[in-house]
Amino acid sequence: MSTASITISNLNKAITDAFKKAMTEGTLPEAEVPSFIIESPSDRRHGDLATNAAMVSAKTFHRSPRIIAEAITQNIDLSGTNLSKYEIAGPGFINFFYDKSFYAQVLDEIKNEGENYGRSDYGKGKKILVEFVSANPTGPMHVGNARGGAIGDSLSSVLDAAGYNVSREFYVNDAGNQIEKFATSLEIRYMQLYKEGYELPEDAYHGQDIIDHAKAFAELNGDKYVDAESDVRRKALVDFALPKNIEGLERDLLKYRIKYDRWFKESTLHNSGAVDNIIRLLKEKGHTYEQDGAIWFRASQFGADKDFVLVRSNGIPTYVVPDIAYHYDKLVTRGYDKAIDILGADHHGYVPRLKAALTALGVDASKLDVVLMQMVRLISNGETVKISKRSGKAITLVTLLDEIPIDAARFFFNLREANSHFEFDLDLAVEQSSQNPVYYVQYAHARICSILKKLDEDGIKARECTAEDYAKLTAPEEIELINKLAAYSDEIISAAKDYDPSQITRYVYDAAALFHKFYNSCHVKNDDESLTQARLALCIATRTVISNVLKMFKITAPESM
Repeated sequence: MSTASITISNLNKAITDAFKKAMTEGTLPEAEVPSFIIESPSDRRHGDLATNAAMVSAKTFHRSPRIIAEAITQNIDLSGTNLSKYEIAGPGFINFFYDKSFYAQVLDEIKNEGENYGRSDYGKGKKILVEFVSANPTGPMHVGNARGGAIGDSLSSVLDAAGYNVSREFYVNDAGNQIEKFATSLEIRYMQLYKEGYELPEDAYHGQDIIDHAKAFAELNGDKYVDAESDVRRKALVDFALPKNIEGLERDLLKYRIKYDRWFKESTLHNSGAVDNIIRLLKEKGHTYEQDGAIWFRASQFGADKDFVLVRSNGIPTYVVPDIAYHYDKLVTRGYDKAIDILGADHHGYVPRLKAALTALGVDASKLDVVLMQMVRLISNGETVKISKRSGKAITLVTLLDEIPIDAARFFFNLREANSHFEFDLDLAVEQSSQNPVYYVQYAHARICSILKKLDEDGIKARECTAEDYAKLTAPEEIELINKLAAYSDEIISAAKDYDPSQITRYVYDAAALFHKFYNSCHVKNDDESLTQARLALCIATRTVISNVLKMFKITAPESM
């Protein structure tokens, strides 16, 4: 546990003990102490920590919050809490203030833990599978996939830092209707190279990539498949083109600094019998019925808005069956404690159906959590952009990364919660100024490196700081910055709980802002050697935290800019 977490834990115990002591003395009647919270006030002038313990206890003890607060403070023992004083505020809130030992402990903790600072064992022993992007392998990835990639990869990193055993997975839809459409598109483009009269259907794939695949196939095989049976020709084309597309997805995502632990193919679910097994299990449990020759699932009995078809009248399962089989595989066959999906907001109606099927199969549907992600709008000069300046083509993940730095893409896509619509400013992403959030954070890291280098040139090197050194950090800008650094581990745990890595992006931006504020107000090098060392330690601690966040999100931490 971090110093900040330990302090809160110790304070929680001290308040609980104060309640018990007040009851023993008769100041308060005997009763069970209700749950209360301890948090950091938004305005630190009101204290470093505050509790609502007295407020939430009024009904329990039949006393006013003010009287309960007085009973708590008269009986509280703050020894061992890193807190030096308290005050009752308003109708009964109790505010607490750190003593100087707290700040020294935080800076020493950061120094000692280094790149591990912020990590915890909060999720220890829990296995989580995060599935994200899972783009259709029949074409290039779009900008929505770029946002999903940054959110999913960063969330995985946050969960890992919070102590969970995390796996990243890409689900490859290499079966079903989209592959049939892919086969049709490839077949027609191939046949067009040799014969007239072949027209591409409106709902087929019209992209240049299909034409390129057909030409490459023809260069390799010539007209060998022109007179072959259609199913033979289609299979040969898909077997040729699909692996190239999947390789391309993996290559492009690696460029985006995303490496998956597993690429899971839908076809394995069909080939292993897992899809048929889902239908069999639901039938055996009595959760299906037949209507118009199709097999329906009684989804409305398990929380969905309506029943839906599992197997069409032609005997072919609908797209949702392999999805059910896939999640059954995640949670039952492979035994993950949680499966987290990052999906587009258009999947909101799909989630209750999936959970209903899992519940019917005897799986705890609460083990599946879905982060729904809103659309992205690319803007430049205040206008929506759909075409790449460089290539003149529609902006995909690849063309986006040709337009802007990868650091900016990964940072920007994590600036907002996934469920919020997001306008991505392409001009701002390449701007080298404090207006650019990622530049602003990276500049704080580089500025600290520059300070250390300059001090080293002046013969000043960091040494071990004593409690007396740290006690000189009294300026509001210094205290505010240390408080921010102290909160890092708890911020990670909060972001992990909420499945919201943007909390950490905002955290590191705020930390950078507080450092710039400190730098502008407090000279690191001054006539007081002890104060110089304390401020030097604060600079190094800040650099460590910023570096840890950027490394976690796979964003570079430059030493000069």
